[in-house]
Amino acid sequence: MALTADLGPGSRAAALTGMSTQELDVLVVGGGIVGAGVALDAVSRGLSTAIVEQRDFASGTSSRSSKLVHGGLRYLEMFDFGLVREALEERGLLLTRLAPHLVRPVPFLYPLHKTWERPYVGAGLALYDGMAMAGKYDMGVPKHKHLFRRQVARMAPDLRTDQLTGAIRYYDCQVDDARLVMNIARTAAAYGAHVASRTKVTGFLREGERVVGATIRDLENDVDHEVRAKVVVNCAGVWTDGIQELVGGRGALHVEASKGVHIVVPKDRIRSEAGFITKTEKSVLFVIPWGRHWIIGTTDTPWSLDLAHPAASRADIDYILGHVNTLLKDPLDHEDVEGVYAGLRPLLKGESDATSKISREHTVVAPVPGLVLIAGGKLTTYRVMAKDAVDVAARSLESGARESITDRVPLLGAHGFETRTNQRTTLARTSGLHLARIDHLLGRYGGMIDEILVLMAERPELAEPLIHAEDYLAGEVVYAVTHEGARHLDDVLTRRTRISIEAFDRGALAAPQVAELMAGVLGWDQDRIDEEVDHYLRRVEAERQSQQKLTDQEADEARVKAPEGPWAV
Repeated sequence: MALTADLGPGSRAAALTGMSTQELDVLVVGGGIVGAGVALDAVSRGLSTAIVEQRDFASGTSSRSSKLVHGGLRYLEMFDFGLVREALEERGLLLTRLAPHLVRPVPFLYPLHKTWERPYVGAGLALYDGMAMAGKYDMGVPKHKHLFRRQVARMAPDLRTDQLTGAIRYYDCQVDDARLVMNIARTAAAYGAHVASRTKVTGFLREGERVVGATIRDLENDVDHEVRAKVVVNCAGVWTDGIQELVGGRGALHVEASKGVHIVVPKDRIRSEAGFITKTEKSVLFVIPWGRHWIIGTTDTPWSLDLAHPAASRADIDYILGHVNTLLKDPLDHEDVEGVYAGLRPLLKGESDATSKISREHTVVAPVPGLVLIAGGKLTTYRVMAKDAVDVAARSLESGARESITDRVPLLGAHGFETRTNQRTTLARTSGLHLARIDHLLGRYGGMIDEILVLMAERPELAEPLIHAEDYLAGEVVYAVTHEGARHLDDVLTRRTRISIEAFDRGALAAPQVAELMAGVLGWDQDRIDEEVDHYLRRVEAERQSQQKLTDQEADEARVKAPEGPWAV
């Protein structure tokens, strides 16, 4: 039987008990992509491991990316060949071995405006493909191809070709970033890690200069615990400086937050068989296929305001629309925008570097005995970052640790994915679901599709689509609670699904039905259902208000008016 792990309502209490009643080898702080990766790396080496996250897993930067698994074309221009090579190797590993159910190739057009760009860009893409082919893993990603103006017009009818000499089509990969994080955390749990969200580190335990664990607060029940660990690994991203303050010493790392904003528009607003990429004066603009939508972004600007809830301003949205409209025959406007999201990239701080120029390479330090800090990096290279962090942490363990094996540890859902994909027609017939629904489920759960199909067979009403979010089935909401650790309405609408950015109403109409489905598992009464829905609706409204403001300061002031439930941080 395939390995599995249920992060249901009872698993969190068991995890908190487990981590507070024994001395661990490794305590991981932060439940984003890096923290989840560190937990999996540590536990797969045979180390007793726990991971705590003060909000929901992937609730920060790791659910607000461009959702690309890529080498980073822009870094070639910065001559950062090592980073590109490393990222391309990780791209191949994720696509072919670790997460084939979540990661898939996606085509992009690089428009060419000047004659000299073809040899220049073509050489860069040839190097990009060459580095990928030189890696250890069969990429399964098509190579780049030169296109002339007429070919571009056929492939992308809505792209302005009057000022183009042609384009180059190349491929990268994409992933639902929040699902990737959840699958990594669940895989760590399946191998024995204690996993707890809504758990905040409030201080560190010390014996002399040495860190020997942390004090944590269960934010769901307002209960404090002590967790003793031989080494604590901090993976708090943009919160790194705050965690360092808890140690009471001068920070060993300085992290700068850079805000990246993306917008989401309907697929039918841009007719094209491929996404686009183009350089801007500050960064790179991507137009990324995303199911029945396009994701367009990003910005890259310094952010020094509320780290928990970075706000997208009207100026951010105008900036994205202005740049994408230079490519399109039929310009987009604010009425076309279905969703908006903003995230903060944790960049290692440079003396005078603009945020878009700072390298994404990571750094691991051990400022005091028993504490390891890691910052920087990018989503694609999370596994390398995790390996490096645990390598440093192992120096604090008397017995050391075995070498990392995560390049050979597939994530939950990878096992059986190809077989079940080959059997998709049979699955559709036996389940009564349309073939397109089976493909949707395979792309989200991989080989774990049987778990959700069993749930729907036991409760046929769960096989019905959500009334106001028809891309998702009711069973996916229940599964998010029973298996994926969702504890609040926002967890499901924003991260377990992407309803909050894929619907024009940001999920407002779907919220009551989703809350009712969650209540059946979590035991909410009507008052609690109403509270969850009200909190979500008011948050959506506050975000809408922030997006009408021109400056970051004004947008932040509007955004922080969103109410925080007793469980929120």
